[in-house]
Amino acid sequence: MKIKNETKVGILSAVAIAILIIGYNFLKGNDVFSSDNIFYTDYDNVEGLSLSKPVLVNGYQIGRVSKMTLMENGKIRTEFKIKSDLDIPSNTVARIISADLLGSKAIVFELGSSTTLAKSGDPLLSDVQANLLEKVEPLQIKIENLVVKLDSVLSTVNAALDDEFQDKFKSSLTSISGSLENMEAITQEVEELVGSERLRLANIMVNVESITTNLKNNGGKLNSILDNLDNFTDSLAHADLKGTIDNAQMTLSQVEEITRKINSGEGSLGLLLNDDQLYNNLSNTSARLNTLIEDLSENPGKYLKLSIFGKRDTK
Repeated sequence: MKIKNETKVGILSAVAIAILIIGYNFLKGNDVFSSDNIFYTDYDNVEGLSLSKPVLVNGYQIGRVSKMTLMENGKIRTEFKIKSDLDIPSNTVARIISADLLGSKAIVFELGSSTTLAKSGDPLLSDVQANLLEKVEPLQIKIENLVVKLDSVLSTVNAALDDEFQDKFKSSLTSISGSLENMEAITQEVEELVGSERLRLANIMVNVESITTNLKNNGGKLNSILDNLDNFTDSLAHADLKGTIDNAQMTLSQVEEITRKINSGEGSLGLLLNDDQLYNNLSNTSARLNTLIEDLSENPGKYLKLSIFGKRDTK
């Protein structure tokens, strides 16, 4: 059976119209081939929101904006088509959020905790998130003020950083660089010295360890010595040091007085030390006495004459 061209054109036109209707409804957020639940809410302002915008839960799309109607009270009633297999609590909040910095909006369902589920055609609570640009605007003002202050500070710094200051600053950097190089050289010399003296340092550490070991082993003796020293200091503390010092000072005063009298010629010892004539006489007398004693020892008969009969011979 041959189909006429008019029939073909009619069939194609019907298919095209059906596709057009389906596509139009899809763009409006209406899924022709599925049964969705419809919910709505009223907003004071829906700037940036349009039909077919997604409805999200935790970033997952569950539906679309299907219809927007201006009410007599000035509010905009917005309807959502949500998949029928999803349970929506009755206290769910439909919040308008900013989808990007260009002002595009989307709907986010903040699922409530109610055990009562919303039925198709029920209203939901509404909320509008602040625009990102509105949040950024105060920060932008602060940044602009900060930039102005920073520009003023930089101008002041540039005025202070004249050529002379820059030259001094460069000179200071050069000096610091030289100091760092010297420090590096000193550090290297110290490392070399430590390397060359490592054996000696090891011996010193061994000696130190030996000393500490001896101190540890002779702790009892050290404690005894310290106890004796403590007893000695206690004895000194209880001794009559003041009386002893006073007696010593008195003795020194007496010695000083005797020395003064001797120097001034008082007394026999003073006369002997200070009178040259007396000293010479005593010296001569002592010499003569020594001569007499020597002669007496050598010639006793010269001075002592004894008679056998007890009589002294006379001439």
